[in-house]
Amino acid sequence: GGRSPEPSEKQTGELREAVLKTGCILGLATDGDADRFGVIDSNGEFIQPNQLIAILADYLAESRGWTLGVARSVATSHFIDRVAKFRGLTLYETPVGFKFIGELINKDEIILGGEESAGLSIRGHYPEKDGILACLLAAEAVAARGKSLTEQISDLEAKVGKLESARIGVKLNDEVSAKLKEKLAQEPTEIGGRKIENINRMDGVKFIFEDGSWMLMRPSGTEPMVRIYAEAEDREILEVLLEQGRQYLLG
Repeated sequence: GGRSPEPSEKQTGELREAVLKTGCILGLATDGDADRFGVIDSNGEFIQPNQLIAILADYLAESRGWTLGVARSVATSHFIDRVAKFRGLTLYETPVGFKFIGELINKDEIILGGEESAGLSIRGHYPEKDGILACLLAAEAVAARGKSLTEQISDLEAKVGKLESARIGVKLNDEVSAKLKEKLAQEPTEIGGRKIENINRMDGVKFIFEDGSWMLMRPSGTEPMVRIYAEAEDREILEVLLEQGRQYLLG
C-alpha cells in the first residue's frame, strides 16, 4: 500500500475499523517479519507498546507465579519499573537493542523483557523479539482475566500510577551536528528550570529529574537526527519536556 510495514498506531487504521465494525475483542498485528506487534483493543484504542509490556509483565507474574526480574531498554517507559516494584521483582535496564535483553533471557534472569519499539520476549522462549508471541499473550491476558486491555491498564494505573511517554525526532543542521558530541557531554544541573537528579549515559544521554520524569537524547547512527524520548505523569508536562529537549539540542 505504499506504507511502512510497521504495526504502529498510524499504520493500523484498517485493523481498527475492522475491530469496531465486527465487534471483535482484539485486533492483532505484526510487521513483515513478525518481530514487532501492534494491538487494537475492543474499543478501537491502540495499545501502546509501553503499556502492553507492563500489562504482560504483571500478568505473567500473577498467572505463572514467576519471581525473576523484568527488563527494559533505556528508552522504554518506567511503567514496567513500577510493576516490578509492585510485584517485588528486580528491574534490569539495558542499552537499546534486543540482544541485551536476549542475554538476560538466555541466563534465565527475567520473566519478560521489552522495548518501546514494540519488541518483547519471555522466559523460556527464543531470546529475540517475537510479535506473534506478544499478540498471543495479549489474547491470553484478556481471556484469562475477563477484562479488556484498556480495563487492565486502568487497574494497573490505579495500583502503580499513570505515566505518559512519547518520542520525537530532531533533524540536525551541519552547525548543530558539529557541536552535538560536545553538547551531549555537558553536565547541566537543570533543563528548562527542571532540576536534574541523575544523568544516565548507558546509551545516549538520559536526564532523570527530581519529580521522576525523564528525557533521553539518543543520536541516530544512520542519519543527522537525535531522537528525544520523554516521560512524565502528566501529558502537558510531557509535551513541555519534549520541546525543552528540542530547544536544548538546537540552542
